[in-house]
Order: sequence, then C-alpha cells, then structure tokens
Amino acid sequence: MAKRGGFPGGQMPGNMGNLMKQAQRMQRQMEESQKELESAEYTATVGGGVVTATVSGKKEVISVKIDPDAVDPEDVEMLQDLIMAAVNEALRQAEEASSQAMSKLTGGLGGLGGLGGMPF
Repeated sequence: MAKRGGFPGGQMPGNMGNLMKQAQRMQRQMEESQKELESAEYTATVGGGVVTATVSGKKEVISVKIDPDAVDPEDVEMLQDLIMAAVNEALRQAEEASSQAMSKLTGGLGGLGGLGGMPF
C-alpha cells in the first residue's frame, strides 16, 4: 500500500526546495535590512529651521531642537504645531525608508495572495 501524504522518498520536488531556499535567503535579507533601518536616524526641520526633530528607525523620538526665537509665550500653539509637524515629517521619512527597503526585498510579492505580510 502506498504511503499517504508527504513526498516520495521524503524529498521535496526541486522547485519546492528552491522556493524554500529563496524564502530563507529573503528572510535573512529582511532581518539585515530591518537592523539597518532601526539604526538609522531621520531628521526633519520645519518653520524655516526653528524646529528640528530626529527619530530613529524604531520610530522613537531621539531629539527635538527649538530655536529660542521660536518661543513666544503669546503663541504657544504655533510652537506646538511646529514640533508636531517636525516629528510627523521625520516619522514619515522613517516609514518611507522602511517601505522602500521592504519593497526592494520582496520585489512585489505583496500581490501574491497576501504573501507580503508573511514573516519571510
């Protein structure tokens, strides 16, 4: 009686073996890319240079620099808006870099039945 399930002789067909090797290689590349992205810093300046925010690739605020001339006790809301704009722009840059790196690695796999969300 024939054995049910699996592959004959326990071997995967050549194409499946190659696919697994490619997936493992892609996973290593993505891990390396993720480490590079996390160690990168992204800086944005707004308001003609009066507020500068820097975030890490982990999307954490590293620093916020404010020109003393931007501090107007009569208009605290403007300063708050400038800080928010600088942080959001730096975070957008970090997200864009991450998206570009992942897109380069996956080569458009996102359209294959959701494989883009797989961990490899």
